[in-house]
Amino acid sequence: MLDEADDIVSAIIAKWSAGFSKLDAAALAPLYSRSAFFFGSNPNLYRGRDGVTAYFSGLPRWRSPSVSFSEVASAQVAPDVINMAAIASFDLDEEAAPLSVRITWVIVREDGDWKIASHHVSSRAALI
Repeated sequence: MLDEADDIVSAIIAKWSAGFSKLDAAALAPLYSRSAFFFGSNPNLYRGRDGVTAYFSGLPRWRSPSVSFSEVASAQVAPDVINMAAIASFDLDEEAAPLSVRITWVIVREDGDWKIASHHVSSRAALI
């Protein structure tokens, strides 16, 4: 079961990274559940695929954004639910400092496919 969860997470990360590199909201939104909750790099909660589209469409148009994931951990917590945690490191362009954050996803099986139901990004700096 662990290998299957790792494979599912790896496939979603690959699609997500490819979509992010083009800032392609139309490619990223279908990776999310219809009822997704999304906390990204700003304080707003975005909901559903329309919210995901709005978030990615509202990002600055960097010339060559890229992301890499490290310290990826996944766990299948139920037959149709996978937890994922990782470090996401974003390289946005020459003028923007690299950004490294903690990211968690709850991935669920929806209509026979795996979708991100909850997306949360937080600072790597200690808050307390």
